[in-house]
Amino acid sequence: MPTFDPASPDAPLDLLGVGFGPANLALAIALREHNDHPAAHPVTALFAESQQCFGWHRGMLIEGATMQVSFLKDLATMRRPTSEYGFLSYLHERGRLADFINHKTMFPTRVEFHDYLEWAAARFGSQVRYGTRVETLRPVRADDGTIVAVDALTSDGTLVGRARNVVLGMGLRPYLPEDVRTGERIWHTSELLGRLQALPSLRHRRFVVVGAGQSAAEAVEHLHRSYPEAEVHAVFSRYGYSHADDSAFANRIFDPGAVDDFYDAPEHVKQRLLAYHGNTNYSVVDLDLIEELYRRVYQEKVSGSARLHILNTSHVTAHEELPDGVRVEVDTAGSSTRTSLPCDALVYATGYRPADPTALLGELAPLCETDEPGRLKVARDYRVLTSAELRCGIYLQGGTEHTHGISSSLLSNSAIRAGEILDSVMRHRQSGTAEPARSHLATR
Repeated sequence: MPTFDPASPDAPLDLLGVGFGPANLALAIALREHNDHPAAHPVTALFAESQQCFGWHRGMLIEGATMQVSFLKDLATMRRPTSEYGFLSYLHERGRLADFINHKTMFPTRVEFHDYLEWAAARFGSQVRYGTRVETLRPVRADDGTIVAVDALTSDGTLVGRARNVVLGMGLRPYLPEDVRTGERIWHTSELLGRLQALPSLRHRRFVVVGAGQSAAEAVEHLHRSYPEAEVHAVFSRYGYSHADDSAFANRIFDPGAVDDFYDAPEHVKQRLLAYHGNTNYSVVDLDLIEELYRRVYQEKVSGSARLHILNTSHVTAHEELPDGVRVEVDTAGSSTRTSLPCDALVYATGYRPADPTALLGELAPLCETDEPGRLKVARDYRVLTSAELRCGIYLQGGTEHTHGISSSLLSNSAIRAGEILDSVMRHRQSGTAEPARSHLATR
């Protein structure tokens, strides 16, 4: 893949990716496979990633935890089944293909899938600037005033790259209640494993986990298994964990064709579909994990020694940091009781939110169209709708649930979405709508 020469500012890249998680990694693969075709018009690209190396939810790589998506929905297979970047190629190179087949599963462990992602990412080291956080995008204007490219800049104004198209793959951000601040003993589950490694010896022998989704249940299971002398208190407002609907018909909501159906639907239908099928992904737990936790609760009742406590219809009303832990106040709605729990750590499994691209867009933001609630308008090809003044492309990988449906920030359509973005970039380049003017480019 051609590389970017920062000493040549008048020769912008075709594409600059902000973030290098699975979404933009899938795009890098699509670009590589496009450029490897003998008749292809090469696409130049560069990616910037704030982490020092590739990593995907490292804090939740819990031993034994499995993926909730089939290995066939990897970085490339749905777009190109013969791709050398698919999960099966990874298994073959690692010498585990026959072993995996004998395992008779569609769902590898999260640790193994992360190894696959690292294996793929390692092939793109020359196209990725790790440890580089893009803070703003600055317009680059031609002599006629139109914006034909953008500069990606760090916080100190360092130029990361100039490109005709920018693909924002900024991922998800951990969500916490407004009054919660993380600390040495208060964490979001995204930090779970790293924080546990740094935790001093237990003083109270107790953990509190807030939340009712998959991450919450996994954290509860991991803490209960890994600390056999400690209590684990699961706190959530529901009466019990809800089962994730992974039935065959419901799973069609993640199909590539479902994106077309959702995008073309009226707004009231979009809202209805999100409400109907939220239980495929949000605040739900795999049935086998629910059954395992229930089995442990029951066995502890049989033995008369309870360590796993399910505090349902409950919520944390206050917490106080102690020199050796956290005191957590829990209110239970059904009994109108308050429980005070001194614990060694308070863990919030309160989910994630898409990163907001508005601050990053900077001067470009007013040129981007928004809907009535203030969300970016996005075309079917994931390109943000803009004024005619802005001729370069801004694409979103994530943050498009309101336009493209529930799979917007998930792995399910990453391979297909990458191909669609590449096709869009090529289509606009061929039509000339993304080409810079021949005259000298001036940065405003």
